[in-house]
Amino acid sequence: MSLKVQTSNVTNKTDPKSINSRVFIGNLNTAVVKKSDVETIFSKYGRVLGCSVHKGYAFVQYASERHARGAVIGENGRVLAGQTLVKVSRF
Repeated sequence: MSLKVQTSNVTNKTDPKSINSRVFIGNLNTAVVKKSDVETIFSKYGRVLGCSVHKGYAFVQYASERHARGAVIGENGRVLAGQTLVKVSRF
């Protein structure tokens, strides 16, 4: 049995370095997709430090800008829970 460490809900730090490693996910079907789902999907691109899910969108905070870039390239336009993720982007 493996234990999953839950990430922080903090994704709004004002540090300029952390802004470049943050990803916005739009058009997210949050009636179906939960925080743990977002963490699982986006953790394949690198270490997720934080994840916050809101009605219709989410933010993922990575440890590095390189991981955030990979997530943007890999997930923009993906269909998840019947909706196409849009504006998956870095800040």
